[in-house]
Amino acid sequence: MSTEEKPAAAPRSLAEALRGRGDAELAALLRSRPDLVTPVPTDLTQLATRAGTRASVVRALDRLDLFTLQTAQALAVAADPAPYDELLGLLAGDEGDRAVPAALPGAVRTLREQALVWGDDDRLRLVRTARELLSPSPQHPSPTGLGPTVREATAGMSPGRIQEIVTTVGLPSTHDSVSAVAELTGLFTDRERMAELLAEVPFESLEVLERLVWGPPYGQVTADPATRLRRLLDRGLLLPTAPGTVVLPREVALHLRGGRAHRTVEPVPPPVGAAATHPPQVVDATAAGQAYTALATVEELLKDWDEGGPAVLRSGGLSLRDLKRTAVALDVTEPVAAFWVELAYAAGLLASDGEADERYAATPAYDTWRERPAAERWTTLAAAWLTATRTPGLVGGRDAKDHTLSALGPGLDRSAAPEVRRRVLTLLAGLPEGAAPDAGSVTERLRWERPLRATDGAAGSGSTGSGTGGGDDLRSRLARWTLTEAEMLGVTGRGALSAHGRALLGMPAPKAHAERTDRSPEPTGPGDRLPVHHRPAIPPPDSPAPSSPLLTALTPAEQAAASAAAARLLAPQLPEPLDHVLLQADLTAVAPGPLQRPLADMLGVLADVESKGGATVYRFTPGSVRRALDAGRAATDLHAFLAAHSRTPVPQPLTYLIDDVARRHGHLRVGAASAYVRCDDDAMLHEILADKRAAGLGLRRLAPTVLAAQADPAGLLEGLRRMGFAPAAESAEGDVLITRADARRTPPRAAPEPVPEGPPVPDDTLLAAAIRAVRAGDLASTVPRKAKAGEADAGAGSGELPRTGSAETLATLQAAVLTGESLWIGYVNAEGAASQRVIAPVRVEGGFVTAYDHTADEVRTYPLHRITGVAELADEEN
Repeated sequence: MSTEEKPAAAPRSLAEALRGRGDAELAALLRSRPDLVTPVPTDLTQLATRAGTRASVVRALDRLDLFTLQTAQALAVAADPAPYDELLGLLAGDEGDRAVPAALPGAVRTLREQALVWGDDDRLRLVRTARELLSPSPQHPSPTGLGPTVREATAGMSPGRIQEIVTTVGLPSTHDSVSAVAELTGLFTDRERMAELLAEVPFESLEVLERLVWGPPYGQVTADPATRLRRLLDRGLLLPTAPGTVVLPREVALHLRGGRAHRTVEPVPPPVGAAATHPPQVVDATAAGQAYTALATVEELLKDWDEGGPAVLRSGGLSLRDLKRTAVALDVTEPVAAFWVELAYAAGLLASDGEADERYAATPAYDTWRERPAAERWTTLAAAWLTATRTPGLVGGRDAKDHTLSALGPGLDRSAAPEVRRRVLTLLAGLPEGAAPDAGSVTERLRWERPLRATDGAAGSGSTGSGTGGGDDLRSRLARWTLTEAEMLGVTGRGALSAHGRALLGMPAPKAHAERTDRSPEPTGPGDRLPVHHRPAIPPPDSPAPSSPLLTALTPAEQAAASAAAARLLAPQLPEPLDHVLLQADLTAVAPGPLQRPLADMLGVLADVESKGGATVYRFTPGSVRRALDAGRAATDLHAFLAAHSRTPVPQPLTYLIDDVARRHGHLRVGAASAYVRCDDDAMLHEILADKRAAGLGLRRLAPTVLAAQADPAGLLEGLRRMGFAPAAESAEGDVLITRADARRTPPRAAPEPVPEGPPVPDDTLLAAAIRAVRAGDLASTVPRKAKAGEADAGAGSGELPRTGSAETLATLQAAVLTGESLWIGYVNAEGAASQRVIAPVRVEGGFVTAYDHTADEVRTYPLHRITGVAELADEEN
C-alpha cells in the first residue's frame, strides 16, 4: 500500500468530527459546556450524543451572542448540509453587508467549537436538535420570520393541484409530484425567472406578499378568496396549509427579501457610550467616600441589631415592617435598606440565630471583620457582592406563586447575577478612564451578548427567540441594579469605574493611573500586586462575550490577590481614624472624622448619635450614661476616658451628669424571685410604692428593704427606669450583672453559597482526566478486533461486549502476557456498570489480571470473574 498520506475524509457524524479534534479543542468544548462532562462520557460517541440532547443544546444556544445565534438560525433555514457561500448569502443578502463577511468566520468557528455545527465549509451541518429548535414551524415560528419550504408546504397537497400550479407558472407538466415540486422550487430560487413571474402579478397582490414577507408568514383566507389572493394561490406564491390558512413559501420570501434571512443583521456588538467624563482623581475620591459610607452603614445596621435583631418570618426572611424600621434607622429608602441587609448577609456578617424564637443578629465573623483595616473590610463586602447570586433588587416583587419576595428570604437567588455584575464592570473598564457609561447602551450591549436571556425563564424554557425587544428583562434589570449598587458600594465614583474597582476585577491599573502613582511607596505585602500569570484575559468591551461567563471569573486565590490589590489602592483614599473628640458645654461631643475602634465603641455606649455627616455629633443623656454604667464602667473610668480623648476641657455639666447618674445607679437592685427590688433606703422604696406609674408592676413590700413584683426582672428594670430611677440587675448571688451592648451573637455561620448556573466549570485536572478517559474509551469501542472462525466481521464500534468462556479468557490473557500484545476486554464493575477496555496484560495469578489499562492510562488489577470476554486486536495496516 502506498505510504503517501491520504486527504482526511469528511466527517459523517458529529462523533467523527469530535474524533478529529485535538485535546485542547476537546478541553475547550467541555469547559464551555460543562454539562457534557457530568458524568464523564465513556467515549466520543456518547459525548456526541449528549451534546445533541435538547437540554444541552438549549443551554448552549443560551450562551450565544446575537450574531452567532442569527448564524445558527440562518443555517436552520438553509439546505442541509449548506455550503458556506449559501450561509453568507442568507446573512449578507444580495446587496452584501460588508461587516458580515468579516464576522461570519468567527461565528461559524464558535458554533463548531460549541459542537452545534459540524462538517467542512462546503457541507455545514447544524446539530439535528438545534435545527428542530430553530427551524420554522406553525407551533414555534422562527425568529427569521420565514415559513416552510415549497416541499414542506405541499407535502399534503393533491398531485392534481400541484400540476395546476406548475402549469400556471409556465413550467412543463411532470409525471409525479416530487419532480413537479422540484421544478417549482427551482423557479422560485432562480432570481431572473422569479422576477419575470412577479412582474405578471398585479400591484394589489404584491401588497399581500409585502405584509407577509418579514413574518409571520401565515395568513387567513375565506373559502372564496378575493381575486388578488386567487392570483397568488394559482401561482403557488401562497400555499394552503390548513382550511382557511395560507403560508408564504420560504423561497418566495427570500427572493422578496433580497436573499436575507433576517430583516436586521447585527454582526458587530453595539458600542457602550459614555454619558459623562470626570477627572480620574475625582472618580477615585468619590468612590472612596462611598466606600467609607458603606462601611459605616453596615456597622450601624449591625450595631442596631447587636442585642437581637428582627424576628425571622415563618416563611423565612425579614418582615416588611422590620424592613421599614431598618430603613428609618439607616435614614435610607426601603430598597436601599434591603441592599445593605443582603450585603451583610452575603458577606457572612449577619444570620439567624437558630433559636426557638428565631431572630437575626450579627455573627462572630462580624467581630473579626470590625478589627480589620477599613480597606480590607471594604474588599470583603465588595468581593461578596461581586460573587453573590442573591439579588436585593427583587425584594418587594412577586414570585411564581404570587408571594412577596422579602429581604433575607428565599427566592432571591438569580444565578446570572455574578456574570452580569462582572460583565457590566468589565464594560466600564473598557471606557476611557473617568468615563461614566450611558445605562441604555450597557443594557443594549448585554442583550446583544445574550439575546436568549430576554426573560427570566429563557434559559430553561427552550425559547429560541432573539429576545432583543423590550428593556425590562432580567439581565437589563440586573445591569441597572449593578450600576446603582456599585455606586453605593464605592466600586464606581460618579458612575465611572474607580482604580480600586478595576483592581477588584483582577485588572491592571490604567497607564495614566500607574504614572500618577509612580512616586508612591513600593508595595511590600505579598498580595499587593496581581502576578501577571494570575491576571485573567478580559476581552475589550467591543468584543463578544466569551461563550461561558465563568471563564472570566477569578479563582479564590486570584480573587484574594485582586482584593489585596484593591485594598492597597483604596487605603490612601480613606480618612485616617481619629483618637479624639471635641466636648461641648451642651452635653454633646463632636467627632470631626472617623474614630478609632476603641474610642468609637466606648463613645457609642456612653452617648447617643444625634446627627451624622462629615462630622458625627454625640449627645450625653442620663440613659446613655446609665448604659455605660450597666456595661461595668465606673464613674471614675468615664471621667478619665473623656479627659484622655477630648481636645477641649471636659464641661462641668457633663461631669455633674455622670456623677449624678452614678450616685443613683445601683441604689436599687432588681433580681429574680418572680422579681424583687432591694434597696437600703426605706424612703426610696416608699416613694416607688406611692408612685401611680408603678401600679402595673404589681409591687408589694416583703421587708423594710425588699419589694416583690409580679413583673419579670426585665420588665421591672424597664418600668423603674421609665419612672426616673437607675436600678441595676443582680444575680442570684447578689452581684451586679454587667450588660454589654455586643453580647448577642449567632452561633458560627458560613456565608450563603452562591447558587451555580448549571454544572460548575471543570478545572484543568478534571478536564485532563476526562479527556484521557474519553480517548481511551473511544479507542476501546472503535479499535478493530480479529473475528473468530465462523463469526461475522467484528469491526469497530459494534457496541457489544466481547463474550468468551472462562477457560478461553484465561488462556488468551496468559498468552498475551507472554507475547506482550494488547487485548480488548469487556468488564463489569462492582456497581454493575459495563465498559469496554483495551489492556496490555502484565501478570495473571490468583484470580486477578494485572495490566496496563489504556482507558485509565495506568496499571490496574481486575478480577477475572468480572471480565465478560476477551478479543485480540486486529493487526494495523502498514
